[in-house]
Amino acid sequence: MNTELKNAVKAADLKAQYDARVKRLVGHKRVLAQILIKTVDEFKGMNPKTVANCIEGTPYISTVPVEPGLTNAVLDKNGQRIVGFNTESQEINEGLARFDIVFYVRTKDGLSQIIINVEAQKDEPGEYEILNRAIFYVSRLVSSQKERDFENSRYDDIKRVYSIWVCMNMDENTMSHIHLTKEDVIGSYEWKGNLDLINIVMIGLARELPEHDETYELHRLLGALLSQELSVDEKLNIIGNEYNIPIEENMRKDVSAMCNLGEGIEEKGIAIGREKGRIEGRIEGEAGLIL
Repeated sequence: MNTELKNAVKAADLKAQYDARVKRLVGHKRVLAQILIKTVDEFKGMNPKTVANCIEGTPYISTVPVEPGLTNAVLDKNGQRIVGFNTESQEINEGLARFDIVFYVRTKDGLSQIIINVEAQKDEPGEYEILNRAIFYVSRLVSSQKERDFENSRYDDIKRVYSIWVCMNMDENTMSHIHLTKEDVIGSYEWKGNLDLINIVMIGLARELPEHDETYELHRLLGALLSQELSVDEKLNIIGNEYNIPIEENMRKDVSAMCNLGEGIEEKGIAIGREKGRIEGRIEGEAGLIL
């Protein structure tokens, strides 16, 4: 295996580890609470700690498959058939696309649940348009509810879903809420149903960290958390002191590891570039000798 290929393999491994840390940090309940406060109407203006307590159980991180037919699993508990998210070992369904983060959150009145999916993207992808992927994900969050959250034709039991995409390295800080609307073409009739079942939120994070104000409060938190420029201490200072998020040992370790992995990825990228340059230079030199 040549040096360039070795460095590429190592860089890919470092990137996978980096991505895993990103998801774990974003999947921290107090961070998710900040996201919910800024994106879901029911939680706007609420205390982050209160919102965090509304999140049911532990969020599923990189465990639930996106593919149709594989999102759910049937369990047998004391002879009772129960359908839930498929959280089988990754080795069993190796290579499948998975939701980065998915969980249920109960509204503050305690009467209903919302299904939340959060996806973290380092860059806007070039091989497909990201909104199309978001539409597919939010559609899966709706269709996979059959048998898990409602049975037969009880469509009124469909739970509201949000697919929230955090896109880093954008030109500016943005947020867009994409949802269903009704447009009357001929006449006007109030069709029964819930237009608010499907929600996509696209959050763009600029490379430069914004100041802490109400408009960019969420962008500053996520920008600091995911920054490749800030040191560990700078990140923890913003997270802990500005947002009052408890810095637990596992969060401290993830922030530290993410910073180290980011440096490793950059170093491997430089090494790959140097090796590629050496190979191209040697080829050009050999071609010159032949001529």
